[in-house]
Amino acid sequence: MKAVTWHGKRDVRVEEVPDPKIKEPNDAVIRVTSSGICGSDLHLYEVLGPFMSEGDVLGHEPIGVVEETGPDVTHVKPGDRVVIPFNISCGHCHMCGLGLFAQCETTQVREQGTGAALFGYTRLYGQVPGGQAEYLRVPQAQFGPIKVPEGPPDERYVYLSDVLPTSWQAVAFADIPEGGSVTVLGLGPIGQMSARVARHLGHRVIAVDLVPERLEMARRHGVEVIDASDADDVPDAVRQLTGGRGTDSVIDAVGMEAHGSPGAKLAQTLTGLMPGNAAAPLMTRVGVDRLAALTTAIEVVRRSGTISLSGVYGGMTDPLPMMQMFDKGITLRMGQAHVKRWIDDLMPLVADDADPLGVMDLATHRWPLEKAPQAYEMFQKKQDGAIKVLLQPGT
Repeated sequence: MKAVTWHGKRDVRVEEVPDPKIKEPNDAVIRVTSSGICGSDLHLYEVLGPFMSEGDVLGHEPIGVVEETGPDVTHVKPGDRVVIPFNISCGHCHMCGLGLFAQCETTQVREQGTGAALFGYTRLYGQVPGGQAEYLRVPQAQFGPIKVPEGPPDERYVYLSDVLPTSWQAVAFADIPEGGSVTVLGLGPIGQMSARVARHLGHRVIAVDLVPERLEMARRHGVEVIDASDADDVPDAVRQLTGGRGTDSVIDAVGMEAHGSPGAKLAQTLTGLMPGNAAAPLMTRVGVDRLAALTTAIEVVRRSGTISLSGVYGGMTDPLPMMQMFDKGITLRMGQAHVKRWIDDLMPLVADDADPLGVMDLATHRWPLEKAPQAYEMFQKKQDGAIKVLLQPGT
């Protein structure tokens, strides 16, 4: 089959790799019909290379059709249309029983000290082949696959794999008071959907970005926006809109590669140039992130407010302004999305023909799998108005 494979920094290729097969009784194999390129994939493309191996298959946002199942898989069958959550969880361990599916004790990658295994996401998370491919082997398929109706286009449901649950959790973790306000930093796919979810739930949303197309998309969905390229001081701009107080909550949908962090960017770049066997241990001990978005969030949030981190961070020695955080009484919540925890909330909204979250207005590019290298470059460079790219095998 054809699959998108990693070969080095900014070097992804579409290659022939072996077809996946059933290995365990609770496996399934699906034929992928669409798979998103996530902002987290760009971390692999740029800074997390030391944890990758040449030939790793990328991608963790697939929808497709079940081709084959192992004998322990009974809730889906060949021919069913399914979305696959990006985290691999068993559904029956202690953590899954708490609804903490991203910390599944059955699939935790203990040798790396990390949580549940993820599709297409480095040795840190199990090095499981991903879904930017024609076919995908799905471990723990007795629980993971989400059955969705036939008929509507993939875009109606594909975001249940990651974007929508991550955004819903970002809003839930933000703990916005009833009728309260939230600032969303970053208007990539997660920021866009976080803003829409918060609006849908009745909150005031102020969103910050510097890419014109992203700002315009947010405006279309009733979100107040601040163009960071025009604002001399983003926290002050937010305070001016909120009676000098700041918003009740902030969602950081940017993460480790924020603009405006030159020192950390240099450190990331130099580490990325080292051989993988030297760089990976260094990153897990003394790695740093570009913290411009997080420090902005700390400035923006009102006293005793909550910051929700959905943007990925990977540093181990990040300096934080603890005095300021303590003085302001800030609550900080974060983590990988517990995908299946939020599906019951989301499914009625994506199934609604009125499209209250605007899922049909997110993808800006729909390209065949073979064009993945160009798609990654375009998305990473924010060219051609790229906000969300879907790869579609067989088109």
